[in-house]
Amino acid sequence: MFLNLIYDAGICIYALSLLFYISDCVKRNRAAKRIGTGLLVVAALFQCGAIGIRVGETGTFPVFTSFDFLLLSSFSVTVTSIAIIFTRRAEFASLLMNIIGFCVMLLNGLLLTAGYNPLESWQTVHGLLMLHIALASVSFTALTVGAVFAGMYMFLHRKLKHKKWNDIIRRLPSLEILDKYSYFALLTGTPVLILSLVIAVLSIATEGRWTLLADLKVLSTAVALGIYIYYFVRRHLHRRSGLETAVWALIGFGFIVLNFFLNAWSEFHRWSGV
Repeated sequence: MFLNLIYDAGICIYALSLLFYISDCVKRNRAAKRIGTGLLVVAALFQCGAIGIRVGETGTFPVFTSFDFLLLSSFSVTVTSIAIIFTRRAEFASLLMNIIGFCVMLLNGLLLTAGYNPLESWQTVHGLLMLHIALASVSFTALTVGAVFAGMYMFLHRKLKHKKWNDIIRRLPSLEILDKYSYFALLTGTPVLILSLVIAVLSIATEGRWTLLADLKVLSTAVALGIYIYYFVRRHLHRRSGLETAVWALIGFGFIVLNFFLNAWSEFHRWSGV
């Protein structure tokens, strides 16, 4: 009951923060930006409080249910968006991150409920699984940042191509900077995703459940990883344009999002949130 109260309060404060951020993005308003930032910090504290409650309820770091994973992911996205606020000319990137974080938090509260999953049949690799899920959450956050800046790159590229200038365009970083930010975010998220996948394979091998290597979720994660590897190949070896690599960054992120919804058909991930 207390968890629901904290969670719902966090959603309401998050929504208020978004309203102030949208107000600042529509028309420059430093007061609205400061208030929105303050509310976002409070929302992050409520998320942290919800995580703390789940720690008390489960007796361990809460990552083993879909609700807990999405709560952790939304908290990571929120904290990252707060950090992006202090990046020059990145108000719209922070807004997009906040929209994603809010949607994750809202859908989590509407569609899922907190539960317990002691993983009796996976006790020998309990620590590995916890690390695997935690790394998946970090990877998701970094890849989200990469997708946001890639999307902004495509938007700005289209506007400049058609010579459509307005206040929004003037407030965005240059194409070069957007491409750089997207690249470094993906350069962070992809190795973490690889490490998370390696740990998952190790936990399967330790348990001797080799048939799970052909699990739909494992295969789809490998496909998503392949897309990001292809992104780097196209960028470095083929020296493709920023626009083309931005498209592949968004395709890869689309697979990451789709990946989560495959849990219902996954034997390995049915109990978890990754």
